Amino acid sequence: MSLIEINNLTKYYGKFKALDDVSLSIPEGRIIGLLGKNGAGKSTLMRCMLGFLKYKGEIEYSGEPVKLYKESIFNHLAFIPDVNSLDDRLTVQQTIDYVSALNPSWNSERANSLMVKSDLPIKQKIKNLSKGMKTKLYLLLTLSMDVKVLLLDEPTLGLDIVFRKEFFNMILGEFFDESKTIIISTHQVEEVEHILQDIIFIDKGKINLHENIDELKSKYKIVTIPDERKEELERFNPKLVTKTLGHFSAIVDNNIEIEDASYGRPSLSDLFFATVGGSDE
Repeated sequence: MSLIEINNLTKYYGKFKALDDVSLSIPEGRIIGLLGKNGAGKSTLMRCMLGFLKYKGEIEYSGEPVKLYKESIFNHLAFIPDVNSLDDRLTVQQTIDYVSALNPSWNSERANSLMVKSDLPIKQKIKNLSKGMKTKLYLLLTLSMDVKVLLLDEPTLGLDIVFRKEFFNMILGEFFDESKTIIISTHQVEEVEHILQDIIFIDKGKINLHENIDELKSKYKIVTIPDERKEELERFNPKLVTKTLGHFSAIVDNNIEIEDASYGRPSLSDLFFATVGGSDE
C-alpha cells in the first residue's frame, strides 16, 4: 500500500532547478535511505514534503495533499532535522510540556516510558545541554507522537559513534513497525546500510534510482583480478574500476564469471558512485 505519493515535483530557487520532475511512490512499513551528493536536492525534497517550501507538482500523505505550511500534515509525519530548534530558555520538562500541549498526536504513555529510559536532566535548561543531549531530547519528543512517517535529515551530524548507534537503535525499537515508514537522508550510509530496506539515489535534482536494496545488490558483484589482466576485465563493461596493491577491482553484472578472479558484494556506496559518479565539488 502506498503511503506517500510524489508526482512531477519541481522546485526552483530563482533560476536554479533544485528538483527536476521528481516522482516517487513510497509504501508503508519501509526504511528508506535517501542518498545524494551535496546540493543534489535531498534537503529540498524533504522540505517540500514537510510543506516548508512552495513547489510545482503534487505530494500526498494517505491521500491528503501537502500545501505550504499546512499544519494537519503533521498528523501524518514527524521530522528530525540536522539542526534542532529547541528553546534554550526552557528546561527539559518545560520543553516536553510545551510540545505535548501543541501536538494532538502526542502519546503521553510513550513519552513517559521514553523519559524513564533516558538520562535527560529534567530540571536543566536546554542551553546547558550537550549537542548529544539536545538531539536525544529532540528524538524523545519526536518518538512521542503517533505518526506514520518519520523524516530524518542528517540527524546525527556531529555526534560521536556511540550516540549515533544508540540513536538508530532507539528509532528501530520505539518507532518502526510494519505500518510506518522512515526516510533517512545521510552521508554516513555505511552506518545505516544494515537497517535500510530501500534506497533512493538523487543527483542534480533528479531521481536516478529507487529500488529494494537486496534486489539491487543481487544484480551486481565486485570482481578483483591481477593488474596484467585488466584488458580481460574491460571486456565486460565494468563500473567503478579501482586499482589497489597490484590488482584491479570493479563492479560487474552478477552473471559475469572470470576464471581465477575473486568476488565480493558491493556496498551501497559502491553502487552509488557507480551510478552517479564522484563529487562535483
